[in-house]
Amino acid sequence: MSVYTDPGQHVFWIASRALGVVALVFVAVSVGLGLAMAARTVKGPGVMSRVRQLHEATALTALLAIAAHGLVLLGDSYLRPGLAGIAIPFVMPHRPAWTGLGIIAGWLAGLLGLSFYVRGRIGPRLWRQLHRWTLAVYVLAVVHTLGAGTDAASAWLLVIVIATVAPIAVLTAVRVLPSDGPSAGGRPRRRIPLPSEQF
Repeated sequence: MSVYTDPGQHVFWIASRALGVVALVFVAVSVGLGLAMAARTVKGPGVMSRVRQLHEATALTALLAIAAHGLVLLGDSYLRPGLAGIAIPFVMPHRPAWTGLGIIAGWLAGLLGLSFYVRGRIGPRLWRQLHRWTLAVYVLAVVHTLGAGTDAASAWLLVIVIATVAPIAVLTAVRVLPSDGPSAGGRPRRRIPLPSEQF
């Protein structure tokens, strides 16, 4: 005898998961565009301006998707995370380590993404140093996606993750590895340290 399960019980979980994947994709695109600009692989003033606008738009879309990802989960009748569960790292009973890393990624994404709008107050140098940590947001998002989801081994999800990891890995290498030739301005290029190397 088969046991009937109401698909409606899973709607909030599925919707939250879908929003989480959307957030991951937009975070990846935004980080990738940021790395491309920082590594000077984007050339021309008109092109740079359009890429910068797209970078900002994808970052804001990612923040909205991250917020929706957490808020929709509040409706899940199985997890019942509560506000603390979606806002405080490592409090949610469901896979607390993985969900906690996701919550940290979400707060970090908000802090670093919105810091763009206060860069005049904090100074461009400090803003640039902070902004380098956006790569950590992407890494934490991937770890959270693969660790917290019930579909982490699904082929479709692995394809999405691999499709975002490959270009970001290449752009990160271009950004941080030393280059022999001069930059576009004629000055010698120097290796840019990763955030973890600055302390």
